Amino acid sequence: QVQLVESGGGLVQAGGSLRLSCVASGRTFSNYAMCWFRQAVGQAREFVAAITRTGGTQDYADSAKGRFTISRDNAKNTVYLQMHSLKPEDTAVYYCAAKVSPRRPSDARMYNYWGQGTQVIVSS
Repeated sequence: QVQLVESGGGLVQAGGSLRLSCVASGRTFSNYAMCWFRQAVGQAREFVAAITRTGGTQDYADSAKGRFTISRDNAKNTVYLQMHSLKPEDTAVYYCAAKVSPRRPSDARMYNYWGQGTQVIVSS
């Protein structure tokens, strides 16, 4: 089992920045590819960003490109999502997830473990 705990969410004005963190425990963190998804009220969960086990490759949703950066520190068992130029439409609960398979990083069905989420609210 892998336990994932997100933090760093909050209320921010449009144009502001936040950095989300997700700390993993239970298994060897570097064995897992990691990602961030988000879910707004009344909407389906959507892919935001993913990173490979070594951190060498990142993938982003079009909505995140140029504004968000995913990174990881395997020594700290932590994955981050740095978010800049936030917009009201970024308001959502943000979830981190872990998977063993390197395939299909944007497919939620590939992920084995999920955190409980952290709320991000962007005011206009």
